Amino acid sequence: MKHFSFLLLFGWVLLLAYPGRAQQGSLLTGTIKDEKGAVVGFTTVAVLKAPATTSVTGTVADANGRFQLQAPTAGTYRLRLSAVGYLPKETAFELSPTTPGHDFGVLTLQVDAKQLAEVNVVGLRPTIVQEADRMVVTVEGTAMAAGNTAFDVLVKSPGVFVDQDGNIQLNGKSGVTVMLDGRLTYLSARELRSMLEGMPAANLKNIEIITNPPAKYDAEGTSGILNLNLKQNTQRGLNGSVYASSNYNFQQLGHTYGASLNAKQEKWSGFLTLDASRRVGGRDATFTRVFYAEQRTTYFEQQATGNFVSKSPPVVRLGADYNLSKRHSVGFMAGYTFRKGESDFLTDTYLGSSPQEPSRYIDADNFSRTTYRNFTGNLHYNGQLDTAGTTLTADLDLVRIDNQGQADFYNLFTDLSTDQLTRNVEYTNTGSELSIYAGKVDFTRPLAAGHKLEAGVKVSQVTADNDSRFYFNNGVLVLDPLRTNYFIYRENIQAAYLNWSGKATEQLKLQAGLRLENTHSLGESYTTGQATRRRYLNLFPSVFAQQQITKDYELGFSYSRRLNRPNYGSLNPFRFYRDPYTYEEGNPYLRPQYTQAFRLTHTLRKVYSLAFNYDYQTAVISEVPILDVEAATTKYTTDNLDTGHILGLTAVAPYKLAKWWDTQNTAVVSYRKFSTNATNGFLTNEQLYYMLQSNHTLLLPSKVRLEIEARYLGPTASGLYQIKPMHWVGLALKRSFLQEKLDVSMNVNDLFKGYRYRFSTNINGNVNEFNQYFRFRSVGLTLRYNFSKGGKVETKRRNTNLEEVNRAG
Repeated sequence: MKHFSFLLLFGWVLLLAYPGRAQQGSLLTGTIKDEKGAVVGFTTVAVLKAPATTSVTGTVADANGRFQLQAPTAGTYRLRLSAVGYLPKETAFELSPTTPGHDFGVLTLQVDAKQLAEVNVVGLRPTIVQEADRMVVTVEGTAMAAGNTAFDVLVKSPGVFVDQDGNIQLNGKSGVTVMLDGRLTYLSARELRSMLEGMPAANLKNIEIITNPPAKYDAEGTSGILNLNLKQNTQRGLNGSVYASSNYNFQQLGHTYGASLNAKQEKWSGFLTLDASRRVGGRDATFTRVFYAEQRTTYFEQQATGNFVSKSPPVVRLGADYNLSKRHSVGFMAGYTFRKGESDFLTDTYLGSSPQEPSRYIDADNFSRTTYRNFTGNLHYNGQLDTAGTTLTADLDLVRIDNQGQADFYNLFTDLSTDQLTRNVEYTNTGSELSIYAGKVDFTRPLAAGHKLEAGVKVSQVTADNDSRFYFNNGVLVLDPLRTNYFIYRENIQAAYLNWSGKATEQLKLQAGLRLENTHSLGESYTTGQATRRRYLNLFPSVFAQQQITKDYELGFSYSRRLNRPNYGSLNPFRFYRDPYTYEEGNPYLRPQYTQAFRLTHTLRKVYSLAFNYDYQTAVISEVPILDVEAATTKYTTDNLDTGHILGLTAVAPYKLAKWWDTQNTAVVSYRKFSTNATNGFLTNEQLYYMLQSNHTLLLPSKVRLEIEARYLGPTASGLYQIKPMHWVGLALKRSFLQEKLDVSMNVNDLFKGYRYRFSTNINGNVNEFNQYFRFRSVGLTLRYNFSKGGKVETKRRNTNLEEVNRAG
């Protein structure tokens, strides 16, 4: 490890020692600011051939107002700048063989007072642009951004689905990474949903859907990345919003409320968000199992009901940036979450040799209490090393998570042939602490002819401390050593990457990268003395190409290799009790899953797209039921299947049915096959899967907006499970009042209760089925008031990520 860390440091020193200025050559460069000296990010830059008005080339300035693009041939041109809220600006310039490029220095835009007074939103649907390595859904300036939340926009993005608990699927695959401005949120799925529901969509600039992430991102994760880029805060002084919402799932009432504030004074800017909630939920389920033993057959029939309530005082997130100079800034971000939860899981179980003639009845009632704390901290630096756009960023991250739980298990056994009763009470006390330390440095250097080089290093250290104790509680607590475990997991990762992008020709864009990750891990059970040590060094290449075939047709190709490391909790060999015949057990021998992803994308008129994809997976991480047919018990564990194959296509087709009626449509069709040769023998699971999604936005009279979300998911294969079809219909009515400052929305989720989980496995003839509904159907009301005051300011954007937190859940 020492030698590897030294090589990373030595390579980085060499990179920084290289001269810090890009070759100017035939580049057009400059920085865009407003009248007060604040940068104007994401300005459209167009080069016009004088005296014609047709653009010959162009680009978009970055978040710091800088731009660079390949200069055209010698001649007289005009540079045109345009940005929302500013007057257009044109500048004439000449190019010649002796001066093939031009540095415009600082270009100043004037505020358009008329546009600031009134913004007329005319587009219903966000525009979609297919780039070489991602799809970009532009939200700014559309009706979708008015009166909606960031969560509303996310769930209407192509191929995205989010359930009530915040679990996200992309094109039918779970395990999606969500970032804000390239930075992970460090939140659980439910907390992430709460944060996005509290964020106005007007804060969003765009959403990047990255199905095959390039080398700059961590190799962890095979389902893709959703990166929500926020608009720059353009208000001096104080601005923000307050909101409150309530929802009812026809059994429980929940609510959330909060506020977001942004402030700016001279050289510093900051933000503060507060989100408090009472989250509720539950499930109604049926579990059916059939065990075929040598001497007998056992039928297991179980009815279950679960409820939970999670209460959280205001979750606090805050941050600030300070400009050391025009080119250098430092800042911090911090967050604290405290949550208490209570839940129950009540089951009635019948066992017997026939489903009509049970011989035993078990009334099992489980009650649990949890206390959860999450602290995140970040220090960052952002520097512009020259006027050509060379940048250096650095981040230090700290995450501390403490999760304490207690549970009581009351089991009443009845022999139905004799009516004899037996009572058994058990108790568990589980505590887990997670610490993550990470540091990274990223370097970007523009090169000649519009090419760009990116490089970086990252080091992280993770410690997961789990002390789980199980007791018999029949009058006095007696420790059960077979179901008690003290487990500590330690992991160190060192990573480095190099990424190049540029144009091979005017019609062909290329990008290639290579990421190296070195992982050392040690899992130790102090109860059993078992230790599992792993060391693996991996290379993760990525290649992207985008060819402009005609004016209206583009063809793109991408390839990447990625991995999924095991969830920290899945490595803990502790047995998590569910009922006397069911438990979950971690697997310290879990190995990382590897995926090679190929994607071919056709884009027509920059609107319609059709993508063919093939994923080849090895050591697939999946839940596996292990059956003890003689004892009629089931152990659920996480194991590695041998291989997985996913072959399919994804079509995106937005369509305007009328001036006031817009739609966004996505279809996914794929063939999935998983196979393994493990404890249960050789097993194969395959299925043709399809998903249809259609989102509708209708502008009704009196400025009322109706939004409809409809989705149908066909049968699919996931690991060893067969999943039956499910569907979802959601409605929302929205209207703004008080000169667009007050937004009111009413919504209904899962109108027909169609989003029901029905899974099954058939292992050597033994049946394991479950049918669960998680009370997704609900009605809700949300009020949001937006306020703003002040002039234009500058805020910084950072582009880092921390994938280690995603594996804590």
